[in-house]
Amino acid sequence: MKFIDTIKEKAKSQIKTIILPEATDIRVIKATEQILKEGFASIILLGEKEKILKIAKENNVDITNATIINPIESPNFNDYVKEFYELRKLKGMTLAKAEAMMKDTVYFGMMMVKAKDADGLVSGAIHSTADTLRPALQILKTAPNTKLVSAFFLMDLPDCNLGDKDGLFVFSDCGLNSNPNAEELSEIAIASAKSYEQLTSKKAKVAMLSYSTYGSAKSESTNKVIEATNLIREKQPELVIDGEMQLDAAIVPEVASSKAPGSQVAGQANTLIFPNLDAGNIGYKLVQRLGKAEAYGPLCQGISRPVNDLSRGCSSSDIVGVVAITAVQAQMQ
Repeated sequence: MKFIDTIKEKAKSQIKTIILPEATDIRVIKATEQILKEGFASIILLGEKEKILKIAKENNVDITNATIINPIESPNFNDYVKEFYELRKLKGMTLAKAEAMMKDTVYFGMMMVKAKDADGLVSGAIHSTADTLRPALQILKTAPNTKLVSAFFLMDLPDCNLGDKDGLFVFSDCGLNSNPNAEELSEIAIASAKSYEQLTSKKAKVAMLSYSTYGSAKSESTNKVIEATNLIREKQPELVIDGEMQLDAAIVPEVASSKAPGSQVAGQANTLIFPNLDAGNIGYKLVQRLGKAEAYGPLCQGISRPVNDLSRGCSSSDIVGVVAITAVQAQMQ
């Protein structure tokens, strides 16, 4: 069974309600049809009902069982406006501005999640990461004891016998933090290990990636990764982690035996922590496009309620997968 199919089965055990605020995008509409057909989540689409149904009909897509809410027609609209104003008034928010912003489907959806009128939200097919995460952080805030919000991808590679040998990897951070310092990188790694273990029920083996393995090269960049690795060992001594190491040393046993002999991680890493956003974003897209991997994300960690981003190049099947993951994250809360 493919990984995403196991996630869907978990989602079916306790149906959660997920909001899709980009309901006029045909990929979102097609994804909604598939989700409802498979029956692993309830879906709320936000936007003008007539327009959404017209697009669905023109494309022969059945979204009969989805709930469609136009924010400005919702009986909760004024309550959400007032609550958003209260949340942000010390930041200069006015009631008039709060009302205008609540007409935005992403902001309205975040208020629904905060009010527990829904369990999670998935956006990003037509919005930037910033336009998805800004309202999440303004309304939902960070989870308790969270120092940093970060984003990861779950990468499922077909017929892969590298790493943990099941073809499933976490790549992090690939969508949010541009150039994390050592402290931030350590928080990203700890959160990513937890995310991997929650979603797979397997032990995370974390590789702190660099262009250097065990001091084969030295620079400000490699020093940052080494410092981050040491910080993680202080914070979470039980975590299986190693670094700094090159990608081939992290996932190829033959390379690991020569570059990092004796490592608990080298040659079998399943959680790959990139030193910066350039490396992470390029890395996941190379594996997705050239390696034909299924890439789910950017999945967010550190927000108080389940909110996940999408790549604007996503397909409808990508949206289906991210909704399934979001539903399982909601179960875990």
